[in-house]
Amino acid sequence: MPTPKLSELIPEHIRNLQPYRAGRTIEEVQEEFQLDSVVKLASNENPLGPPESAQKAAMEALASGHRYPDPAARALRRKLAERYDLKLENIIVGAGSEGILASIVRVFLEGDDEVLTADAAFLGFPILCRTRGIEPTTVPLNSEYRFDLEALAEAITDRTKLIYLCNPNNPTGTIFTKSEFDRFMKKIPARVLVIQDEAYCEFAATNPEFPDSMDYRYDNVITLRTFSKAYGLAGFRVGYGFGHHELIEALWKVKLPFEPSGVAQAAALAALGDSEYLIEALKINQQGKDYLGRELRRLRVQSYESYTNFLMMVFQSEEQVQYLFLELQKRGVITRPLVQAGLPKCLRVSIGLPEENRRFVDALEEIVKGLPTPY
Repeated sequence: MPTPKLSELIPEHIRNLQPYRAGRTIEEVQEEFQLDSVVKLASNENPLGPPESAQKAAMEALASGHRYPDPAARALRRKLAERYDLKLENIIVGAGSEGILASIVRVFLEGDDEVLTADAAFLGFPILCRTRGIEPTTVPLNSEYRFDLEALAEAITDRTKLIYLCNPNNPTGTIFTKSEFDRFMKKIPARVLVIQDEAYCEFAATNPEFPDSMDYRYDNVITLRTFSKAYGLAGFRVGYGFGHHELIEALWKVKLPFEPSGVAQAAALAALGDSEYLIEALKINQQGKDYLGRELRRLRVQSYESYTNFLMMVFQSEEQVQYLFLELQKRGVITRPLVQAGLPKCLRVSIGLPEENRRFVDALEEIVKGLPTPY
């Protein structure tokens, strides 16, 4: 009897799956280019670092590291319920918003279910769908690199089970508005689940046109948020979701029982109560965004208005983007080309501390001087 190949044990849709490729690390770039210092402006991390309050809470939680954490994350969920006027049964907590998104995909998608989203949204979502053997149906962004909600609504079929929205959108930084969302939801059948990924909502909250999902109460909408961005806890991996209690109850059935860790829960709970840190983080981000916007206009680099902690730049070709990506690394600045996200002519830069932003601008100016214009 012939010995089967191990690959035959792996479903075809998993064998063909292209995994998520994270941005380059500081250590990788330092080693490759023999650099003493590198700034990472690739992964939309908070440059201020974790709040001191969260660091202190995490250190104190280490003393209980021999105990399993509360699997229901009740202390954190109570604080979230108080903050957003919800009940505990409306809230789930997981290992980042991606962890909850993975649970949503496991719970709600099967067989020939259809999934709709934009062709350039958070690239982790289509990968999760493909783990279920489902290829998302995508609708192009509009000419302003924003979600085309009207086109998404028109694309709904009898097989449509789930629609994924990312607002503000990663990797473009753009938003759809309240009026657009209101018109969209009037066209969505109750049988279709809508995911509102609001990982960057804190940066857009001051815009009166931003449709904060907490202002709505749709039974078929699940909101996802995170402590990774505005709260500076990317390395702790804590996300949370809001939704109808029946939907949330189903997610609890498949979520790994002891995530996030006890240390991560303690850090998130402290960060949630640290309003001074959040105010400072948003201020630093806005100042950096204003500075980078002015400098990109001066350098005649095209970019779009962002409601996040990053900016997306548009160039003439993928070759230009790859050249800039490489040359910036040689000068100790890591950015993120967006070819994997379906935007091969685009390069994303996260907003850093003032000195990091200046280093990026100085390096970019030096490089573009050697490019043919327009670039």
